[in-house]
Amino acid sequence: MPTPTVSPAAALAIIGAALLLGGCQDEMAPGAAKASEKPSHAARPVLVQRVAFEDRVPERSFVGTIRPRIESDLGFRVQGKVARRLVNVGDVVKAGQPLATLDEADLRLQTDQAEAERRAATVSLGQAEADLRRTLTLSGQGWIAVALVDKQKTATEEARSRLMRAERSVTLAQNAFSYAVLTADADGVVTATAIEPGQVVAAGQTAIRLAHTAEKEAVIAVPEALVGQVRAGEARMGLWSNAKARYSARLRELAPAADEMTRTYLARFSLPDADAGVQLGMTATVTVSGMAAERIVRVPLPALFNQGSGPAVWTVDDTGHLTLKSVTVSAYDAQDALVAGGLAEGDRIVRLGVQKLDAGQRVRVVEALEF
Repeated sequence: MPTPTVSPAAALAIIGAALLLGGCQDEMAPGAAKASEKPSHAARPVLVQRVAFEDRVPERSFVGTIRPRIESDLGFRVQGKVARRLVNVGDVVKAGQPLATLDEADLRLQTDQAEAERRAATVSLGQAEADLRRTLTLSGQGWIAVALVDKQKTATEEARSRLMRAERSVTLAQNAFSYAVLTADADGVVTATAIEPGQVVAAGQTAIRLAHTAEKEAVIAVPEALVGQVRAGEARMGLWSNAKARYSARLRELAPAADEMTRTYLARFSLPDADAGVQLGMTATVTVSGMAAERIVRVPLPALFNQGSGPAVWTVDDTGHLTLKSVTVSAYDAQDALVAGGLAEGDRIVRLGVQKLDAGQRVRVVEALEF
């Protein structure tokens, strides 16, 4: 019986089918092994924080400057020619320290003239009193009429009044002479000078501006919508030059009318505990806190979960099961959401990874130490 022959093409087809069947069996073997494995039920660790409600105290911050409580424009009380200016802008001076002087030549002449008039009035009074004594003696002897006695008494009183006027003139001249030296009326800093040597100034003309350093204050501009909060709230102040420094501030003055250009109200805050670090002209931040309006809890922004029905957070019970709770967000700040409702004191909420959690899922709690 003849042996059957297989063509080369048929042989190649049989070999390819065998190889394909072997590959499918190899791929099915790992799958079967995986199906035989048991799924893992390890709990997912989650970072949580406990809910702690606090008073929400709204705050507003205003940029201001440090100004002196009192800033005086000092001037000479008499007119004259400026001889010397003894201070410059920025100089720290003490009370009674000379600041500038006038040429004393004319003032000295006025003083000498007043003293000469006083001496003349003294001599005239002495002569009038001597004449009065002689007149009274002669009148007592009957040699002079009573009318002459009265006339001499009048002359004596006039001489006495003239002497008194001359003494007052001497005092005024001496005072004017002392006014030739302009002195500081308090401890302070010179903030402006308006005179130079050789300049002729009038009485009362501003010569030097002096800022008193005894009391300092912070000056801010308040929008009209926040006037009530500034008037009723508590304030504190910080310096741009020293971020760690904090000072108490008390509203001393609030302008009754708004500025015509800026439409803001000027507010001045006294600084009772200001130290040497608070310098005039520094930039400050005045923070005004209002009255507590509601109780809120600060929730980190990554803890919020929204499926389209509003903000919610995942809470974890004592057994490690998750529950999604809708919350009421009162406001947002840079890092937290201020939640006013939907949570209870002591609840544990998930801080991170909320988008990877499912309702009813069991988790392992990791408490957050700082938040």
